[in-house]
Amino acid sequence: MGSGEELDVLVVGGGVVGAGSAVDAATRGLSVGLVEARDWASGTSSRASKLIHGGLRYLEMLDFALVHEALRERGLMVQRLAPHLVRPVPFLYPLTHRVWERPYVGAGVLLYDTMSASGRISRGMPHHRHLTKKGALKVAPGLDPDSLVGAVQYWDAQVDDARHTMSLIRTAASYGALVANRARVVRYLRDGERVVGAVVADQESGEEIEVRARQVISATGVWTDETQALAEAASVHVRASKGVHLLVPRDRIDSSSGLILRTEKSVLFVIPWARHWIVGTTDTDWDLDKEHPTATAADIDYLLEHANRVLADPLTKDDIEGVYAGLRPLLSGASDQTAKLSREHLVGTPVPGLVVVAGGKYTTYRVMAKDAVDEAVRGLADERVPESVTEDVPLVGADGFKAMWNRRETLARQTGLPVRRIAQLLRRYGTLVDEVLAFIAADPSLAEPLPSGDAYLRAEVVYAATHEGARTVEDVLARRTRVSIESRDRGTASAEVTATLIGGVLGWDAERIADEAAAYVQQVEAERRAEEQPDDQAAVSMRAGGEKVA
Repeated sequence: MGSGEELDVLVVGGGVVGAGSAVDAATRGLSVGLVEARDWASGTSSRASKLIHGGLRYLEMLDFALVHEALRERGLMVQRLAPHLVRPVPFLYPLTHRVWERPYVGAGVLLYDTMSASGRISRGMPHHRHLTKKGALKVAPGLDPDSLVGAVQYWDAQVDDARHTMSLIRTAASYGALVANRARVVRYLRDGERVVGAVVADQESGEEIEVRARQVISATGVWTDETQALAEAASVHVRASKGVHLLVPRDRIDSSSGLILRTEKSVLFVIPWARHWIVGTTDTDWDLDKEHPTATAADIDYLLEHANRVLADPLTKDDIEGVYAGLRPLLSGASDQTAKLSREHLVGTPVPGLVVVAGGKYTTYRVMAKDAVDEAVRGLADERVPESVTEDVPLVGADGFKAMWNRRETLARQTGLPVRRIAQLLRRYGTLVDEVLAFIAADPSLAEPLPSGDAYLRAEVVYAATHEGARTVEDVLARRTRVSIESRDRGTASAEVTATLIGGVLGWDAERIADEAAAYVQQVEAERRAEEQPDDQAAVSMRAGGEKVA
């Protein structure tokens, strides 16, 4: 990307929708640039509930179109686009009323299953089933017997959101897109009223370059209002809602299935996640620092209280190993309750040359991206641009995944790694796993796990810097791996090792390595202090004391 070249499309925002837009545009044959002010997926797209789902509760709101669209996308991702990253997961819906609730919930889940199997994309997961109280307790012995009279079990899907977004970035690059993280748009270039590109600042060097483009797509999520303001326009307004999640060890809840629980405000999920459960989420209005949404003591208490209403052995704060907070980009509306605001998306052209896409939900990112690029293509006024093909474009690592998955025992024998480890790596990298294993073949010490736990290998840290654009310790521990939320120390014991490994790739000296490791530890300590505060304002003030990178 440089001053002398005009792109067809410049995408601003490296979350899932921006990454998806870059894939969509590049696979239509357009020249594409993608810039992100911080790290890929550093905002909402690494802090979601990690579900690919239709949104069962939207059926209750009679939002059939959104549910149908999301279920179709779920089927595409599970079976075609990212089978290495997206997989089915069961959920148990406990019933608490004896007469009316089973037919009511059962009809909804039956409709959910039926909608997911319509069209040429099949459901790709098991059908729901009704369970008696005894049957439900057999699936989830950890439930309090007094908290249910029966249950319905159904299937949805889950994803490592940050790794999925990273895979989209790499897929876009594989089709010719020019991508740069830590590249902030500071102003738009104008030709009269028309936006004709952007001035982009390198956040590491401070250098500014002009990137000219025939169309600019802004996919900046909760920052939509701010990025529109750069163009002195405001056609789409987004409101931020904070969602907090907790991670507790898998052995703290005796269940072979996830849980979905109704609350007075929305629903609460207890989601199986490797060796943990993710418990979430909250849903509260947020108008403070968007770069660092922070959990409070009140958020944590809320989640524990609602989960404990159905558990035989209540969770305590001592059980919590990880906490994360993210912001949902909700289209502004008149309602005071964020859970009731629309999750559908809007695409607008506030000024010529600038397309803004906002709203939606993670599951429907591909549709949002398609709609945004369609609008940009109309602005190009070029009838030769093909229609979107992304429903038939597997992400990097997906093509041939099932065959390689079937060969995992062979890979284990060839590499000397346990089959369990090969399976973990395949679920993260798909058929690109050979690139990670090549580092271990060249340096067997890279087969050692990180100090914070044995879920991730040192080779993955090196790979994050060489192949995945990681520039800081946090990039690696919070997004390329999920050490920051999956280990009780939140990765502090791994900070020095991580800094040393990526420093070798990025050319850091000993002082820089020590500074980067210390900065990560300081950030974690500030987050822990913030989580002890009673409200958002106090938590943000405390969190600011450990600010380094994002």
